[in-house]
Amino acid sequence: MEREQIKEYMQSIPVPMCVLDEKGDVIAASPGMADVFLYDGLTGSNIFALTGIKYQDIVARYERRDSAKFSSNGKYFRVQVGALPGSPLYLTLTFTDVTEFENLKVRYINERAYTVIVDVDNFTELLHRTEDANRQVLSGEIDRKVRQWGSQMYASVTQVRQGRYLLIVEKKYINEQERAKFNILNEMREIPTEADFPVTVSIGIGAAGDNPGQDEKFARQALDMAKGRGGDQVVIKLDDSLTYYGGTARSVEKRSKGKSRVIGYALESLIDSASNVLIMGHKNPDMDAFGSALGVYCLARQRGKRAYIVIDQITEALTLLYNEILEEGRHEIITGEKALEVLDEKSVLIMVDTHRPSISECPELWEKAIRTVIIDHHRKSDEQTKTPTLSYMESYASSASELVTEILQYTVERRDILKSEANALLAGIMVDTNSFSVKSGIRTFEAAAWLKRIGADSEQVKKLFQISYEMFKLKADCYNAAVIDDKGMAFTVYNGASENAQIINAQVADELLTIQGVKASFVASRDLMGRTYISARSLGEINVQVIMEQFGGGGHLNTAGAQLRMSPEEAIEQIKAYLAAEGLE
Repeated sequence: MEREQIKEYMQSIPVPMCVLDEKGDVIAASPGMADVFLYDGLTGSNIFALTGIKYQDIVARYERRDSAKFSSNGKYFRVQVGALPGSPLYLTLTFTDVTEFENLKVRYINERAYTVIVDVDNFTELLHRTEDANRQVLSGEIDRKVRQWGSQMYASVTQVRQGRYLLIVEKKYINEQERAKFNILNEMREIPTEADFPVTVSIGIGAAGDNPGQDEKFARQALDMAKGRGGDQVVIKLDDSLTYYGGTARSVEKRSKGKSRVIGYALESLIDSASNVLIMGHKNPDMDAFGSALGVYCLARQRGKRAYIVIDQITEALTLLYNEILEEGRHEIITGEKALEVLDEKSVLIMVDTHRPSISECPELWEKAIRTVIIDHHRKSDEQTKTPTLSYMESYASSASELVTEILQYTVERRDILKSEANALLAGIMVDTNSFSVKSGIRTFEAAAWLKRIGADSEQVKKLFQISYEMFKLKADCYNAAVIDDKGMAFTVYNGASENAQIINAQVADELLTIQGVKASFVASRDLMGRTYISARSLGEINVQVIMEQFGGGGHLNTAGAQLRMSPEEAIEQIKAYLAAEGLE
């Protein structure tokens, strides 16, 4: 069929259709193409210039008997690829108007119901610190704010109990809230209170489930994640994906130690029924991981159970305490390989100072253990893991050693705690609080005071923090290389490699915060295996946990870190780029 014949033939086609030559140029079009493109002169135009669809893609779709989508002038079209009868070299594109269907699909997506659970953080603590005459006023203002927020989204709002609400919201309004970064978090913090901390809320949002019940389950899981990360934030759970917003306020310390007592009794029961007890912290354990492990070991010993502390490798900072414990000979310390040999179905595995199996001393041990316990003070991460038998995660706590110390107060006689164990627990608290200068609440000092009463020696603990002269020089190099920008961000890099990279980072990052005008510090260095570690610290105004999460790490609002597969210099540059994008640098 000649081109003139093709043009004549196309005039009889009742639907929008055009014919392409082997170069992708339009050689003929039906009258209906005027409904697709609002201008004349299609003949001779290239299809890519008209639709953005490459000719090679059109050929591939013809071979697959596939179609494409295309939008023009506010309309949507499905483009079906075919061949001109009698002229297989010429491909045809048939345009079917699917605008109504696409609009209906968009409307369906936008109007899909999302389940939202709003929970006021530390609601009981807020009321406890408010005068009786003003409690109703505070409660009423919180209720008004939540209902006003729901009204803005045309949501149904149900008060489940005091301080907790259930909302059903259309997706399009959640999208608007995401663009505004959930300003409700800021509005709640502006409510005046008589307490020494603001009103904060945790919000869990669930959707993309198979039914409303599953959406509510997702919302509850998202709320648990938000509260586990310290509150004052929004977590959206869509099937397996999690998105975070907020998290700028400090976790509020709880006055009651009732949970410590309950956890202690539950832990005793688990240990009593165990064949043995395995205790492990994170890789390259610090004072807090080792100290809390020794505290749990004390509890197992007091219950008459054989216990093991799992450690494969130690850092220089832990050497003095580690050697002291070995010389004492009262604790069994084994490798991860040996731990797998002694593990049986009645063993109890207790993981301290981390809840992420991937960074634990022996991830395989966690996977194989049937009965597991987590004792941790870090904000909850979204790492997928099996549900532990018992979990004690409190992000307000200064350290895992603080949590373990409180448990010991209810479960162990003072005389049964060795002086070395008391010293280790006090050292764990001190290292994570930078000698009580950060993240130290009333319960932190109470735990330290209790350890002092049972024999912890501050002078001996101080000696545990002594470092070698070589390490002192490495830290001096980091200080010398520090750069502070006009936003109060301090950055430094150690260019060499050290087995104590993490320790150097943490100590230098802490020290940089003592400089006037510094709001946050970021230190990067590399260990002997070529791994780059970052330590981030802040005075509370900047949430370094959220920043480190962007690089696969985590931690607390003012203490966080990450491990990257790039040079320390590249890591710092990427952090600077992220801060600049967020308007923080």
